[in-house]
Amino acid sequence: MSYFRELPDLLYQSPLKDRNSSTEYVRVKNLFRRVKLRDDLQNVFTLFNKFQIQQGERPETVANRIYGDVSYDWVVLLTAGIVNVRDQWPLSDYELYKYAYNKYGSDLNAIRFYETTEVKDSSGRLILPKGKIVDSNFAIPDPSTPTANLNPVGGITNYEYEVRLNEEKRQIYILKPEYLQQYLNDMRRIMKYEKSSQYVNKRIAATENTRNTSPE
Repeated sequence: MSYFRELPDLLYQSPLKDRNSSTEYVRVKNLFRRVKLRDDLQNVFTLFNKFQIQQGERPETVANRIYGDVSYDWVVLLTAGIVNVRDQWPLSDYELYKYAYNKYGSDLNAIRFYETTEVKDSSGRLILPKGKIVDSNFAIPDPSTPTANLNPVGGITNYEYEVRLNEEKRQIYILKPEYLQQYLNDMRRIMKYEKSSQYVNKRIAATENTRNTSPE
């Protein structure tokens, strides 16, 4: 992931036992220097395309399809608001089944909850929408036979529940290609250090060396 190449560096006092002096530093990436898409831009739909993640696609394949470069996988993730790929990116069918089986075991196909099915009257008017969670014995008057009741309820298994959650993850919004360069420019500008007591240059800052004041 080329995202880490975009991060500025930090000079951190060396923790190595074989260091040559108390003023020795190691150069590391500043993982605390993070960026995210501004909250007020998340709802500016002219900047984004709605995207359906296909079976087996990974962030790098999506980046290649949208931006023509696999190294922009981090742009896909950041602009889609995905922080934890393992939990927020959809699994393949095989991965999902394995995950669900490990989670539920013999209860994989046990009923997790009950929900309503759609009910309309003879004129096509909606009487009851589908998808409302109810008890298994939930009933309503039969619109075609007022003296009878309907039990418009279906059971959803643990596996079906996990499938639904996984499918919801397939719908994301991705920054349109025409705004990619501006996004990169803005990010690189934000990543530059401003002058301070820790400033070395725009790409490097140094932490305080406590050994100078508290020698071993």
